[in-house]
Amino acid sequence: MKIGICAPSTPFTRDDADRVIALAKVSHPGAELVFSPQCFTESGHFAGSDGERLSAFVDLANDPGIDAIWFVRGGYGAVRIAEQAVAQLKSAARGKLYMGYSDQGNLLGCLYRHGFPFLAHGPMPADIRRDGGDKAVERALEWIVHRNPVALEPGIQAGQRFAAFNLMTLAMMVGTPLMPDLKGHVLMIEEVSEYLYAFDRTFFHVSSHLKEAGLAGLRLGRVSDVPDNDRPFGEGATDIAKRWCRISGIDFLGSADIGHDADNKIVPFGLATSSSTF
Repeated sequence: MKIGICAPSTPFTRDDADRVIALAKVSHPGAELVFSPQCFTESGHFAGSDGERLSAFVDLANDPGIDAIWFVRGGYGAVRIAEQAVAQLKSAARGKLYMGYSDQGNLLGCLYRHGFPFLAHGPMPADIRRDGGDKAVERALEWIVHRNPVALEPGIQAGQRFAAFNLMTLAMMVGTPLMPDLKGHVLMIEEVSEYLYAFDRTFFHVSSHLKEAGLAGLRLGRVSDVPDNDRPFGEGATDIAKRWCRISGIDFLGSADIGHDADNKIVPFGLATSSSTF
């Protein structure tokens, strides 16, 4: 299997890419990782200009010799190219798996809106930098290469539809041309490095948009690295999620094993089959 890796948002390093390649050679020797040179390009905040990031993604996605697209990391930038990128994809791009999370939710959302069938919220090469990051990378490869259900978020059940996003990313997508139809889906969300008041405000925004979306329910992943406010907020993340779900008429279904950490499990988009695959 040939896995194309690009950076629609922020840059990676060659040293870290070499670490991921070395790990994959041992854990998944049948996988050939193809890092686009664009991953290592820097242009201010971004991994190259908008045009460079756009071309790298489109070229890999349209290449019939590439079997899957693995987004290298998050950050910010995918929203600037997502709509234009998806519009340029050809038939060869539709059969590929696309995987990432965080800012890459912009691309996953736009791809899902346009009917791309193989998408997953899951670990990226940049997770190699985390404590225990080797396991995150191996978990991602287990899904990309083998579609091994062991890698999946444990609440995935056959016969249900699923999607997963970072909350702040989702908040910026709702009401835009990137937002997919989530009717009948169990939506999983997670967040990182946001004050609880910002989490509360963002949850209000998202739940207000989604209350008419016909969700099957919402599950909350980890809300991590929360900064200390100048005074206690008075509610935890779960309390906030439950309150806005109740106000918006969205069923709160409990916790989800996803987050900005090495334990982040994989959530494929769409309908889970009887074999727990997609």
